[in-house]
Order: sequence, then C-alpha cells, then structure tokens
Amino acid sequence: MSAVLPVTPTVEAAAGHRLALRRFARNRLAVAGLAVVVLFLLFCFAGPLLHSTDQTHTHLTQVNLAPSGAHLLGTDAVGHDELGRLMYGGKVSLFVGLASGLLATVIGTFWGAVAGYAGGWIDAVMMRVVDAGIAIPALFILLVVSAITTPDTWGLVVILGLVSWLVPSRLVRAETLTLKGRDYVLTLRAIGGTHGRAIGRHILPNSVSTVVVAATFQVADAILLVAYVSYLGLGVQPPSTDWGGMLSAGLTAAYSGRWWLIVPPGLAIILVVCAFNAIGDGLRDAFDVRGRG
Repeated sequence: MSAVLPVTPTVEAAAGHRLALRRFARNRLAVAGLAVVVLFLLFCFAGPLLHSTDQTHTHLTQVNLAPSGAHLLGTDAVGHDELGRLMYGGKVSLFVGLASGLLATVIGTFWGAVAGYAGGWIDAVMMRVVDAGIAIPALFILLVVSAITTPDTWGLVVILGLVSWLVPSRLVRAETLTLKGRDYVLTLRAIGGTHGRAIGRHILPNSVSTVVVAATFQVADAILLVAYVSYLGLGVQPPSTDWGGMLSAGLTAAYSGRWWLIVPPGLAIILVVCAFNAIGDGLRDAFDVRGRG
C-alpha cells in the first residue's frame, strides 16, 4: 500500500493562493480594475516613447491652446503639451503611490508580525505606538512635513511610507495572533526552532493574502494623499508635477472654459484609485475562505 505524503503548510498555502487567483479571475470588476491599472502604467511609462514632448522649458507662443491635431489635449498656461504632461505627471503619481504603498506594507507587515507573535508587554507597547499614530491624521502629518522640507519624489515616497504603515500592521497582527497557535508553529517551537524562523517560514507566508490586499488599498490611499498635497502646492515642485499638481494649476483656467486642463488629470485620479480599490475588493473576496464553495 502506497504511503500518503503529508501536506505541509507551505503546500497548502500555495494551493489556497492558486484557488484565490482563479476566484479573482472570475471577478469581472476586479479584472477590469487590473486592466485599467495596466493601461495607465503603459500610458505613463511607455507613452512618452511614442509621444515625446518637452515638459521642462516654457513655450510662450503655444499658451492655452485648445485640443487639436497638433496637441490632442491642448496646452497649459506655459505652453506644455497637456497629453505629455498627463503622462509625465502620471509617472510621478503612480511611482509615488506604488513605492510608498510597498514601503508602508513592508514596515506594517514586520511590525504587526513581531507584535502579534511576541504578545505580552511587547505587543502592548508596539500596538500603543500604532494607536497613537492612527490618532493623528496622515494628511496632517504629510502637510506639516511637506511645508517644512518641500520633498522631492523620493522624499514623498519615504514620508508617505512612514505615515501609512499603521493600518497594515494592525491587519497583520490580527492574522499573526491566529496563526501562532497553529500546530505547525507550535511543533517548530517544540523542536527548537527560533522565533525568526517561525515568523519567516510560517507566519509571513501564510499572511500573504492579508498583506497583498492591504498593499492594494495602501497604493490607492497614497495616490490620493499625493494628489491632496500637490493640489495645495506642497508636493513636487516645478518643472516636475503630478496629477494633483495639474489639477491645482488648471483650476482657475477651468472657469475660463479651458476644461482640458482639469478634466483629464481628475479623471485619471478617479479611475486609478477606483481601479486599485476594485482590485483590493476582488483580492479580499478571493482570499476569503468563508466565501469558498
């Protein structure tokens, strides 16, 4: 009689992730959100290769031109091609959103995993730090720091990452509290396995679903926060820009009928944020074991 090989937690988790991906693929709204994100990434990062424009120097002979064959989305108050500027600003917004969302998720994941696994007074102290941070609005902190330092693109990534890791840490801590009592974690500790090995081999791999879902929402929140700060004039400084900065620059012109300066960046922000939220909802539903048949 053939022996039955035991199913390890890692294999079981991998099988669960494959099932989650199939469930995600059946979610039309989530797939549409993923398609929108991919299209915007191509538009912003590959688009300038096909539509090359000068976004550094002013062109005072081409100021505030309406959309035409030469400029599909018109030009702004200093003669920049608005379509090229939409790509240029989108590159900054997407890069800051993705990078800061990843940084916040990494910090929050390790903080939450250590707090949940350690328990006791260590958990209490670490989570009181999180509670204190959540009590202060992230937008307020970002506005204060931006007003003091006038950060560049990488500065925004670091600041956003450092103010946005709190919510992911709570989610990962809650997941860790349920995982650390599983048999495979207790067995590892009984045979002399270290705490770091327990977290790295079992806790974090089995928390992937929570981490991935949290990351998508963090990216959406980061893009909105960048737009808020840039709209108030405290984001990246000219000649750099992002979609929030384009909204701020085109607001007064919109009252003069130059809609092309405000509608495209506004729609871009709405579509990308909604797309990331749809992806996050789809991933959450896909990984939710209570919804599996």
